[in-house]
Amino acid sequence: MAAALNKTPGNAGTKRRFKLWMMFIVLFMGWAGYTIFGQMQQKSATGVKLTTIQGQLDAYTKETEALNRQIERLNDPEYIEQLATKELGMVKMGEQLIFSD
Repeated sequence: MAAALNKTPGNAGTKRRFKLWMMFIVLFMGWAGYTIFGQMQQKSATGVKLTTIQGQLDAYTKETEALNRQIERLNDPEYIEQLATKELGMVKMGEQLIFSD
């Protein structure tokens, strides 16, 4: 009888510790899941921002290259002459401007 009485309190203590450990594990897993979910959402938002900024960077890079090509062309005397005659309607001395419809 004494052995049977000793098993019951020991089992109750073991069950109580097991329940405490399980509660701790469940709470820890809940916290870990919450943290991971929040980080995944933050990663997604950051990825969208990164894509937007990279698109803007590509557009600015293309614009910069186009402006640099235009600067190089403006250093060419023949190009300046073409701009003056075609866009500004200027002529060299001794030449006549002919209008065409």
